[in-house]
Amino acid sequence: MSGQVYTPGDAKMDQAVTDWITWDKNPKTSELVKQMVADGKTEELKACFGSRMEFGTAGLRAAMGPGIAQMNELTIIQTTQGFCKYLEKNISDLKERGVVIGYDARAHPVSGGSSKRFARLAATTFISQGIKVYLFSSITPTPFVPYTVTHLSLCAGIMVTASHNPKQDNGYKVYWENGAQIIPPHDIGIAQSIEENLKPWSTAWDDSLIDKSPLLHDPFESINKKYFEDIQKHCFHRDINKNSKLKFIHTSVHGVGHIFVQSAFKSFSFNAPIAVPEQKDPDPEFSTVKYPNPEEGKGVLKLSFALAEKEGARIILANDPDADRLAVAEKQESGDWKVFSGNELGALLGWWIFTCWKEKNQDPNAVKSMYMLSSTVSSKILRAIAVKEGFHFEETLTGFKWMGNRAKQLIDQGKNVLFAFEEAIGYMCCPFVLDKDGVSGAVIAAELASYLATKNVTLSQQLNTIFNTYGYHISKNSYFICYDQKIINDLFENLRNYNGENTYPKLCGKFKVSGVRDLTTGYDNNQPDNKAILPTSKSSQMITFTFANGGVATMRTSGTEPKIKYYTELCAAPGNSDLALLKMELDELVDAIEEHFFQPEKNKLQRKTD
Repeated sequence: MSGQVYTPGDAKMDQAVTDWITWDKNPKTSELVKQMVADGKTEELKACFGSRMEFGTAGLRAAMGPGIAQMNELTIIQTTQGFCKYLEKNISDLKERGVVIGYDARAHPVSGGSSKRFARLAATTFISQGIKVYLFSSITPTPFVPYTVTHLSLCAGIMVTASHNPKQDNGYKVYWENGAQIIPPHDIGIAQSIEENLKPWSTAWDDSLIDKSPLLHDPFESINKKYFEDIQKHCFHRDINKNSKLKFIHTSVHGVGHIFVQSAFKSFSFNAPIAVPEQKDPDPEFSTVKYPNPEEGKGVLKLSFALAEKEGARIILANDPDADRLAVAEKQESGDWKVFSGNELGALLGWWIFTCWKEKNQDPNAVKSMYMLSSTVSSKILRAIAVKEGFHFEETLTGFKWMGNRAKQLIDQGKNVLFAFEEAIGYMCCPFVLDKDGVSGAVIAAELASYLATKNVTLSQQLNTIFNTYGYHISKNSYFICYDQKIINDLFENLRNYNGENTYPKLCGKFKVSGVRDLTTGYDNNQPDNKAILPTSKSSQMITFTFANGGVATMRTSGTEPKIKYYTELCAAPGNSDLALLKMELDELVDAIEEHFFQPEKNKLQRKTD
């Protein structure tokens, strides 16, 4: 290697670059690295080779490009080799049962990477070891992978997707044999196994081998058939659906969702939703949106609004590009569009699924074994419904990996898990998928809207009825962008040592803090021993403050983006229905949290922009 490229002490990176040039057989990424070396581009090399992508509980997610810090053919091979060896150690009948691999439509011409190519290389790795692989022959929604793991009793699942991330990104999402995303200690074990299996195996690059292999199976048709049969068990008002006069607009935001949501509507006896033509076909460039994320709200739904106005439709259903999440918008009497927050849609779907279940289950004791789940940063509305209706509510750590695993534990104990959601527009409406599912979510939301329409009730009106019955739960979530890890760490450490060492804030402006739970350190002053019940993680920052006025606020770092997120909610008792007053109080609380806890000017934090 040319000595001028590296600063002294870069031996590890030097070795990583040397190995890369020896091992990488993709001409595009290989040439990009050789050119960086020849040009002495130290900073670019550091960005690509300074550290390997971290394999976490969501698997991998990063930009596509050369080097160990990015998603590319070589890092996919290395990751799969590590994962394969880890599975061999932990699951004795791996060869007989096998794994499933799915992929979305992402592609990155500059580096030659694509989800399909990554999926084929992953399949090649397993098949080279004599392991059966169910590789989807075409793009699929993410929920089809955990569904296949469960349906076929497989050992693991891999979905190649970066979900709603920007177009240059890709990801590698991993499911365990229980059909849920991996949680510790598997993530640590797999990460270690990847490090031990970096050199590509002899056939690693030759994906043509799999096409003739008897170990390769295509589950596309059978899973499509079975999934849409299973989804029908959650259709409760087929006659209403058949006769519904409601028109639905659907956008898949250039992702995979179009044909699958069309099939879901057919399986519920609906007329097909009207697709946004510019966004219905997969497009790796996501050409009509700044971010392919329906959670961003009205900006992503501009074309949907225009089509709805033209067609006279008042409900919009939007999936993210891998169709595991769902956004819903409704035209109001004023003519404005309301995009429901993740928490609001969670309230509507939770109420609806419970209502449908209750109609079918007249035994008053059945409710005692019924559960609903939500993540700790999501609305507490399900807790309020559970208290009044007599079912169980549980809170988990953030992310569907925790809700999926907990749901599976409860199901294995003979419990009935009806619903789970997180505020980031993720909904598990059918527990045969132990993850969020925007396909089933879309059609169940359509059935809810159609049922309400027969009573001349809108979704917005029903939401108000839910709040009047169970107590208003209004939330306000946002984030600050910060690229400096030291500033982020200092901000959270200041909260832990607010008035001297190991003291948390007792006030936030005029608002009294009544409880603190720190899931980074494991502290919770609402527990008798001050120890948190939920699992803790030192690798991420997360503190929840409870306020005397019924407010709850959680501050946490993002695992995949340079963001410090906050989630706030004001939980009012039933009967306290002065919404304007409650909203004003929540706004004041959020302003106080930003001013006293985030201190954006002092910490040079960048606010979220629409």
